Amino acid sequence: MVHVALVGCAHIHTPGFIKRLQARPDVRVKSVWDHDRARAEKRATELGAEVAPEPQAVWEDGEVAAVIICSETERHGELVTAGAAAGKHLFVEKPLGMKAADAYEMAEAIERAGVLFQTGYFMRGNAVNRFLKEEIERGAFGVITRIRASVVHAGSLRGWFDTEWRWMADPAQAGLGGFGDLGTHALDLLLWMSGEPEVESATASIGSATGRYGDVDEYGEGMLRYAGSTVATLAAGWVDLANPVQTLVAGTKAHALVLNGKLYLKSDDIEGATGEEPWTQLPEQLPHAFELFLDAVSGKEGVPLVTPREAAVRSAVMEAMYEGAARREWVSPRVR
Repeated sequence: MVHVALVGCAHIHTPGFIKRLQARPDVRVKSVWDHDRARAEKRATELGAEVAPEPQAVWEDGEVAAVIICSETERHGELVTAGAAAGKHLFVEKPLGMKAADAYEMAEAIERAGVLFQTGYFMRGNAVNRFLKEEIERGAFGVITRIRASVVHAGSLRGWFDTEWRWMADPAQAGLGGFGDLGTHALDLLLWMSGEPEVESATASIGSATGRYGDVDEYGEGMLRYAGSTVATLAAGWVDLANPVQTLVAGTKAHALVLNGKLYLKSDDIEGATGEEPWTQLPEQLPHAFELFLDAVSGKEGVPLVTPREAAVRSAVMEAMYEGAARREWVSPRVR
């Protein structure tokens, strides 16, 4: 039995994580802390856990092996660096940092501590995405000229951030708006599938469609220039009723389109890849990123986790896209 603590309960994914924790016989949540005492008490009751009076009580608890940080993004820096210094394994909800600087400070603290790390890039486990990464790695696409990802939902239209999760539509606490909130997933897919290429420059066009949350951005389109020949684009936001065209990879030897979750693959070199019917020869689907973290802290070996350095790069590139949108020009990410 592994004992963990929930540190910060602010994120909209907290209820889903609690359900996953409740279903794990090998994990017990010992304590819960949040700067909002009522919020901590609510989640502690659901988990049968105690309420920690302050984060230090969690860091000093030798029985707690790992912490799950679902606080407001602006609180990540203090909590992550303290948790790493205390030797706790860390699941930190995305994005890691508000900007490049604090994200890299956290990444370096985690690396120094040598603890396990994971963040919520759950789309890596999707069977189609895993297949595309494998095919890109083996050179099946030839020279990739364009790669695209779209991650959107109707959060603003449905009022998801009206009450309990209102902070997520406040850039002062979240670090970004709708474009960055979901765009970090699309960005992770683009970089992860491409083998972590150097992003030479980035820009974006972002905006607000409803004004429901003031002037916070609700949607956008981003563009990245990789070192080499590839141009990457991403769509993200909270004002979409559908997301049929999810991923596209265009290369000199193959073309892939993910339409409504189904992969259409066209290649002269891959038998049966006509692009006319869905391609079904896929690897297995992996568990959710949160489950993978729990597996790892429970002792399972070889679990694929996001590295702290990868998480920091996403914060740096996202920062560059927002700066590019504001300045209407290309910006080089502050990558260390």
